[in-house]
Amino acid sequence: MGWVGESVASVKSMQIRRTLSQFISLGMIVSSALIIWKGLICITGSESPVVVVLSESMEPGFQRGDILFLRMSKDPIRAGEIVVFNIQGRDIPIVHRVIEVHERQVTGEVDVLTKGDNNPGDDRMLYAYGQRWVKRQHIMGRAVGFLPYVGWMTIIMTEKPIVKYILVGALGLLVITSKD
Repeated sequence: MGWVGESVASVKSMQIRRTLSQFISLGMIVSSALIIWKGLICITGSESPVVVVLSESMEPGFQRGDILFLRMSKDPIRAGEIVVFNIQGRDIPIVHRVIEVHERQVTGEVDVLTKGDNNPGDDRMLYAYGQRWVKRQHIMGRAVGFLPYVGWMTIIMTEKPIVKYILVGALGLLVITSKD
């Protein structure tokens, strides 16, 4: 009986080690993703270096589901550039084209007016109450590249949260149950 008991204890110990190893692997994967994201933030100078186009307002240039790569620099903003900006009171950033730049000679501050390529008028109706221009501090970045349709999974997970929970659960289960 002593040999059987030792064998069972040994197997339990190995299962605990394997489970612990799998949880550590999962933690390393999550940590690596976070480190990569923070590195991209430092390299691009943008608080969000990658965004997904969520509406049809920029068609035909960008389709819903396209992923945009952003960069923020000190260069002056010019009319015609695609910028991503936040508006006070809105959680989701907006991707639109700069149609007019207004520079104050006294302070040197730059304000911009934006418009979606597929929208009939400018964005003043989207701005916060009383705001007529987007200030530079609201701009998250300028589009420097894109991948078409790659962001559809993000849109699906946002519109149908159950898909997100199933996907995260399945990936977690896969990592935990996988053999080294």
